[in-house]
Amino acid sequence: MGLNRVTRHIAPSVPGLGVVVHRGRRSGRIYETPVNVFPTPDGVRIALTYGADSDWVKNVLAAGGCQLRTRGRTLSLTNPRLAHDPKRRDIRPIERQILRLLRVADFLALDESREC
Repeated sequence: MGLNRVTRHIAPSVPGLGVVVHRGRRSGRIYETPVNVFPTPDGVRIALTYGADSDWVKNVLAAGGCQLRTRGRTLSLTNPRLAHDPKRRDIRPIERQILRLLRVADFLALDESREC
């Protein structure tokens, strides 16, 4: 948890990282979770390094979306869906290797909301 406190301050400006801003299902509290993020044509894929059963994933699925602070921007994301991808498609080779070593093959795919 200590690393998350540090990471969430630098993640919004570092390529490949971001901070998911989501609301707790029970508490209603706003949380910020640093993540590894990969752009897609319609939005983003987030590597589930904490696992698909993490509270933040459940919060985003229950809410139907979240905000993501990444590369100096805040994106509104919708239509969250879990994806299992053992080949880690569409991820740069070095990141693909790291995720393979960490045994991460689950992702959360989200679409960027085009509404203002």
